[in-house]
Amino acid sequence: MIRLLRSKIVLALSLMVLVLLFGVVGYRLISDYTWIEALYMTIITVTTVGFSEVRPLDAEAKIFTVILIVTSVFIFAFAISVVTEYILGRSSLELLKKKKVRKQIESLSKHVVVCGFGRNGMQAAEKLMAYNKPFVVIERDKEVIERYENEILFVEGDANEDDILLQAGIEKAQYLITAVPDDAANLFIVLSARQLNKQLFIISRASQVTSLKKLEFAGADKVIMPDKIGGDHMASLVVMPDLITFMDKLSVEGEHTTNLEEVEIEEFTNQIDCSSIRDLDLRRKTGCTIIGYIAPDGEYIINPEADVVLQPKSKVIVLGRPEQIRKLNQMFRIG
Repeated sequence: MIRLLRSKIVLALSLMVLVLLFGVVGYRLISDYTWIEALYMTIITVTTVGFSEVRPLDAEAKIFTVILIVTSVFIFAFAISVVTEYILGRSSLELLKKKKVRKQIESLSKHVVVCGFGRNGMQAAEKLMAYNKPFVVIERDKEVIERYENEILFVEGDANEDDILLQAGIEKAQYLITAVPDDAANLFIVLSARQLNKQLFIISRASQVTSLKKLEFAGADKVIMPDKIGGDHMASLVVMPDLITFMDKLSVEGEHTTNLEEVEIEEFTNQIDCSSIRDLDLRRKTGCTIIGYIAPDGEYIINPEADVVLQPKSKVIVLGRPEQIRKLNQMFRIG
């Protein structure tokens, strides 16, 4: 629709230019005006402002003026209608887009709310898309929203405001990622989000070490310092390059390339009778190896023994090649 209206605007502008050229050339040839006088006569004629003529018009010039007035009135009326239609059509389209996005967000539950679509926010969004995890991004920059609105659900506004968080479905969300560069802004977002949803798992970015405790006290479950992680990673490549390179090979980019999988114990116990890691026997069945166990209280056990008892609401971390992970997911219908 907008494309069609734009083509109409181009047509209207072209016709207006042609009318001006028609008037200038006509007065030049019929009344022998100079180019300036011809332009002046054309402008006052098509705009119907009523200024006096350069000199008295003869019969031919008067007939030409009548034709020019009638033609310009129709063309200018057409141009005005097209511009008006374009403005109203664009406004209507924007309203329809916002209504559609609002309905999509209202249908979400246990989704992720990402605050800020800068470098870190964009990386978080890419990861979430790779895993088909539903999410909503809160962003203030309209240009950024227009650039990615066909791929991502956006809420335009400041994440500090409760109304904006509510529009993003914060009450039904499961996670919040606040990746705003300013620590003070992240602090306010964490405080607001925690008040609106007590069960929300909040992950906040921090730029300063002094902000870590404040963000945790405000209600953040995890606080990440991207600059510190980057520096540690670069230093580790010097100290133990092969180990870090190997760790980088453990891709968790998407469902078809991942080497690691996090699985809730209920995914297994609902399908097979198992009380320990040995009973799962994943190595023989899928080729995958359990390299971690997360107890219900949050305790992490690295490389757990085979006799570790599997408790309800616990999780296991599984390592394998992409095809082995796919076999695991298919066998136990995970995800």
